Amino acid sequence: MTTTLASESVTQPPAPEPPSLELASYGDRVFRWILTLGAVSIPVLLGFLVYELWVGARLAIAKFGLEFVTTSTWDPVAEQFGAFPLIFGTLVSSVVALVIAVPLSLGVAIYLTEFAPKSVRQPVAFLISLLAAIPSVVYGLWGIFVLIPILRTGAFPFLRDAFGFLPLFQGPIYGPSMLSAGIILAIMVMPYIMSVSREVLLAVPDTQREAALALGATRWEAVITAVLPYARSGVIGAVILGLGRALGETMAVTMLIGNRHEIAASLFAPGYTMAAAIANEFSEAVGDMHLSALAYVAFLLFVVTVLVNAAARLLIWRVARGSGVGSKAL
Repeated sequence: MTTTLASESVTQPPAPEPPSLELASYGDRVFRWILTLGAVSIPVLLGFLVYELWVGARLAIAKFGLEFVTTSTWDPVAEQFGAFPLIFGTLVSSVVALVIAVPLSLGVAIYLTEFAPKSVRQPVAFLISLLAAIPSVVYGLWGIFVLIPILRTGAFPFLRDAFGFLPLFQGPIYGPSMLSAGIILAIMVMPYIMSVSREVLLAVPDTQREAALALGATRWEAVITAVLPYARSGVIGAVILGLGRALGETMAVTMLIGNRHEIAASLFAPGYTMAAAIANEFSEAVGDMHLSALAYVAFLLFVVTVLVNAAARLLIWRVARGSGVGSKAL
């Protein structure tokens, strides 16, 4: 009996050795280097993008310089180019989109987080996410066949009759116009602003609401005085996301803005944007100067986007001052 137990104890496999600390440290170093390489590749790729745009635009930069930004002539035959109407159209259409989209998006986000019953919140949030996944060309086709006829026969005449004393709503009604492009942009950026604003408002602690209600505030007063101030930096971040989408949108704007290289005070007049000009003319450009001018436009679009986003980030910093939902991430 003793012999059998002794033999079994001898034949048992040895216990596995603990993992080597040196091997684990090596794996950590490899993982850290991979993450560092991924982080460094982002500014490197951005630098290559700026460099390629600069190289492509050198010919136009050397000929026109900063006058390219302040002049309005666009004549490929005479090789005279000016991008001021393009910059004007890009900024105006984006501002019109934000003026329409921000109040509606924020209102929907507040309703879903503060007032809507639970049976409504998830289906509506799911539908909002689906709207963000629709391709822009589909929005453009819908705008041509559905939105523009409604605006041309109903909304635009009403705006001209009611607000015709303002230069913004004067002049003939064409259909494709700056206002049409702004409306379709507003529809396209609303899902992004809604979704991000909703997530930000959901992240506000319930103690904020409970404190306001305990002091006698109504539900609406609690939202205005306690919830929105706490989430303001995150809401501004949602607006920045929508602005970035509006500045760079191409297909839907190209199909609805009218593509006329001019500046007009009326929102009923056609316009042009930098992205639309590149999409329309790049494949047809044959001269080196024309191609260089379009590359210069792309470079300016990049600069405008960076400046607008930098200004918005500065606004977040000044408003948030390191507090509120999402301020550290933004």
